[in-house]
Amino acid sequence: MARVVVDVMLKPEILDPQGQAVQRALPRLGFDGITDVRQGKRFELELEGPVDDAALARIREMAESFLANTVIEDFTVRVEESAEGTTAGAAS
Repeated sequence: MARVVVDVMLKPEILDPQGQAVQRALPRLGFDGITDVRQGKRFELELEGPVDDAALARIREMAESFLANTVIEDFTVRVEESAEGTTAGAAS
């Protein structure tokens, strides 16, 4: 099974109030030196078949028409390598 990741971010010229709120809060929490924060969305899509050019074209079409508002957002599509037999643990 293959995984395709679609990352959606506000275009650079669009104001990001959520990112700004996070950026302003970081020094109060002891995280200094962060000069900018941009907040976005990540979609992980599991595909049944192979990730070929046709599948990627359909995912780009989906991202452009449904996952992203292309007036104010940009998106990228990439294939993520899967690590069989590994699990991601939560940090405590």
